[in-house]
Amino acid sequence: MDGAVGGYEGGQRAYIGSFASGGGRGITTAAADPVTGALSVLGVTEGFGDASSLALSADRQVLYAAGQTDRALAAAYRITADGLEPLGQPVAVGGLGPVHLSAVGDRLLIATYTSGGVSGLRLRGDGAPAGPAAVLDHRGQGPDPERQTGPHAHYVTPDPTGRWVLSVDLGTDSVRVCAVDEAYGPLRVHTETALRPGSGPRELVFHPRGDVAYVVHELEAQLTVCRWDAEAGRLGQTGEVSLGSAGARAGADTREYPSVACVSADGRFVWVAIRGSNLIATLSLSDGPEKPRVTDTAECGGQWPRHLAAGPSDRRLYVSNEWTGDVTWFDVDPDSGSLRPAGKVEVPGAACVVLA
Repeated sequence: MDGAVGGYEGGQRAYIGSFASGGGRGITTAAADPVTGALSVLGVTEGFGDASSLALSADRQVLYAAGQTDRALAAAYRITADGLEPLGQPVAVGGLGPVHLSAVGDRLLIATYTSGGVSGLRLRGDGAPAGPAAVLDHRGQGPDPERQTGPHAHYVTPDPTGRWVLSVDLGTDSVRVCAVDEAYGPLRVHTETALRPGSGPRELVFHPRGDVAYVVHELEAQLTVCRWDAEAGRLGQTGEVSLGSAGARAGADTREYPSVACVSADGRFVWVAIRGSNLIATLSLSDGPEKPRVTDTAECGGQWPRHLAAGPSDRRLYVSNEWTGDVTWFDVDPDSGSLRPAGKVEVPGAACVVLA
């Protein structure tokens, strides 16, 4: 790791992945001030130059990385007091264009956008991934002639019970509910939920209650609310919320591409990052988890907000701005969920941020 880490003891750290095409050098480690939430860069772990997606192990002791490179690799790092320690060599994910990964039980699952599927790598006892990858190939397409000529898996996550895995596909306008093969084989599709044609679903997050999920769409500025039946392994739509211009603050000619949602730990708010207009929308859940409504918007403090992460006790929200190469953070109003700009740190090609 470049840069000194001396003088930093305990407390929370932020790990920031970056795009090599945007000048990123790898994974930036920063200390988060326990009082102000301000980030201070401690150093950069090089050797994995396109860490566009990061995820933590269940015990938060291992950090996983994958990147949208031609090599399509996944890497693991042990989190230590002195920085990130590589766990073996990066492993081929068995697909092209990895954009998201999740540690699920004893395997690492990776959504591959270009090849359109979900790859699974077995996790060894020390947390390092091992091949060969077991691949579930998605099938289908959507009506958008530029973005949906084939499947484009964009997100993969376990449900709150850990029994099911859900994969979100931008190219097929659907979410697949999958069962996990105990013998390390590919995921097995159990059900598939079709969403609005041409909407381009990008990500799915669960409400803390566990029976409601929110799907963020990239090709239409909207959020779909879904009821989750964990017993049956079924996802059903119950409503939609327009995110267009997030309160008419964007110009009429600005096309918007929502990227990610973050639900507060207490289940009272949802924040959604919207690229194009460069806004963060605050949605209140005061009417219930299935009835979110946009109550406020804030400028993201940069350009092309790609990822969000909430700080401890939901007091702060961190935003990775890809095009301006920075991470901004906001103080969260505890009553309304509204955001107030609080600081910024430069991270070239910033793609995502996770807190540990």
